Amino acid sequence: MCPKENKLSQEEINEIKKSETDELLINCRKPKGELGEQMIKRMNKSHESLAQWGISHLNICEDDIILDIGCGGGVNVNRFSSMTNAKVYGLDYSKKSVEESIKYNAEAIEKGQVEILEGTVSNIPFEDESIDIVTGFETIYFWPDFKEDLKEIKRVLKNDGAIFICNEELNDGHIEERLGDRMKLLEMFVPSEDELGQMLADAGFKDVTTFTKGETHWLCAIGRKE
Repeated sequence: MCPKENKLSQEEINEIKKSETDELLINCRKPKGELGEQMIKRMNKSHESLAQWGISHLNICEDDIILDIGCGGGVNVNRFSSMTNAKVYGLDYSKKSVEESIKYNAEAIEKGQVEILEGTVSNIPFEDESIDIVTGFETIYFWPDFKEDLKEIKRVLKNDGAIFICNEELNDGHIEERLGDRMKLLEMFVPSEDELGQMLADAGFKDVTTFTKGETHWLCAIGRKE
């Protein structure tokens, strides 16, 4: 007699798929393990057009020291290392992201131009007024305390140094419809264009400028330390 076939119901299959999706998505916040590595590689590719658009608004000089917070897989760190002759740092609180970023920037690290560090935006491991540009691509969604973290960034920036933020999503009143449960799952902070600009101004940054792109929900903002 053949053993009874143990079939899963469609409901059980959907639950498994949902669980796998959520397990992968949670690695957007803090990548770890094999799923984290998969997410990092996916973000390296999917965020490329956004990064190119955002950086087109940023003026980088050949002697600018740059710190990329939430550096992920290190693509933007690598990009910056070709745009400045000065040091470029990547900072991430995910050990897996640090590992992948080090691999991606191995040549520049060997030359001494790039350094990747494990750490948090709430306690940046740099001296006061030591950085020319601080960047954050697709990462402020997950900062512990955005207002306080802006103060920490301002601390490490040189006078007239720039903060640059680039997001794929902005809050236009329909954000929950687009992202669904993802916002709750990842505990995301997604500001509107006006809100982001105002928060930078309230933190004491001057000449704050925001940009959006056409039919997308892309948003970037630049401010300078007074």
